[in-house]
Amino acid sequence: MSYEQVSKDLEKVIGYIHSDELSDAEKETMTKETVEYFDTYVSPGWLKYRKSVSTNSAVLEWKDHDGICEGLYGEEFIDCLGGFGIYTCGHRNSYILDTVKAQLDHQALHSQELLDPLRGYLAKAVADITPGDLEKCFFTNGGAEAVEMALKLARIATGGRWYISTVGAFHGKSMGAISMGGKGTYRVPYTPMVQQVQHVEYGNAEDTRKAIRNLAAVGEKVAAVIVEPIQGEAGVIVPPEGYLTKLREICDEYGVALIFDEIQCGMGRTGTMWRCEAEGVVPDIMTFGKAFGGGIMPITGIICRPHMWTQELIDNPWLLGSPTFGGNPVCCSAALATIKYMIDNDIPGQCKEKGEYLIAGLKSLQEKYPTVIGDVRGVGLMLAVEFAASDVGYSVAKGLFARGVMTAGTLVNAKCIRFEPSAVITREQIDTVIERMDAALADTKKEFNL
Repeated sequence: MSYEQVSKDLEKVIGYIHSDELSDAEKETMTKETVEYFDTYVSPGWLKYRKSVSTNSAVLEWKDHDGICEGLYGEEFIDCLGGFGIYTCGHRNSYILDTVKAQLDHQALHSQELLDPLRGYLAKAVADITPGDLEKCFFTNGGAEAVEMALKLARIATGGRWYISTVGAFHGKSMGAISMGGKGTYRVPYTPMVQQVQHVEYGNAEDTRKAIRNLAAVGEKVAAVIVEPIQGEAGVIVPPEGYLTKLREICDEYGVALIFDEIQCGMGRTGTMWRCEAEGVVPDIMTFGKAFGGGIMPITGIICRPHMWTQELIDNPWLLGSPTFGGNPVCCSAALATIKYMIDNDIPGQCKEKGEYLIAGLKSLQEKYPTVIGDVRGVGLMLAVEFAASDVGYSVAKGLFARGVMTAGTLVNAKCIRFEPSAVITREQIDTVIERMDAALADTKKEFNL
């Protein structure tokens, strides 16, 4: 195809972006072409994976606001998926969006050479809102990249080479991050990966102690223990109280760095700004992301205690990494506005209060449909409902989607359905979700004769 034709095609697409309203013909064309282009140029697997296609007519997301996603034809969905934790402050939060627009009016990306002030301001703000003496920041673009930086930093700082991770863990899908992952589905296609990784039982601190002790006995030094304070993709698994405290004690005893992956459970979602605050534990390195960009811009990163930032890194600041877009001004502006909005509007408190209200409604449905729902669990607005089987959960999720409620499963199946709505969801919307889920559960119970 000629460049002239490509330009002509793109003129139409850019016209869609600039349009306040699209005609029915344009909507029909866009829907047809989106399905065709996903199938041909992205991956036909997405068309099977997305519940938005499983209901026989593709839904194209085109607008959003507050706790709502809107389809191209004006279909409304109460968002209980939350972009896997992105939209804690809601969709297109006006305060955050206005700040980003203001930043775009004078600069978007940075020169790579001059000092970009927003990165410094953001690093200080993150240090100010994180527990203990966490201080040194490094900003990245996606969650897996943040985990990679954490893993590399642990090796530089401790001299160790081994990592202890947990069964069921999810830390991303880049090579180092997926090596830490505790789910065979994601790991098997890429083995062998980083070899110095040992997986232990999640929630069992003594299992971690034993692994470190045994490696030390045979002359191997452990660099870090990496753990999610609440496992997200494993199905929202909350560990026993005292687990994080015990891991801190073990890591101190053996001189091992403790990494908390708070990419999903941090930034207010579980009722405190950071989940580790629930036990008063300070890690050596903490990763953050998802909601950090306010649901407007992609930005992630790590923060570590001062002793982790060794002289080697001071002498060579590019050693850990130098992502071209990491900590760019427009993304930093979003994160700065997000932190202020969360503080001023007590987003952690809202997550706690609304989470208690939502989980009470979900548990009432469990009592009503005990043969369909096996468990309801979670903290704040990081909740999950577990079903009798994956097919049952998929049926409920599809029933919810058909009724205008967006959810999704965990670990590429639907036995466990997550509920991670934004903190701006209203009690009335939560009541609507419970009402619509009641109807979906009734249909599923009948369909599977449960």
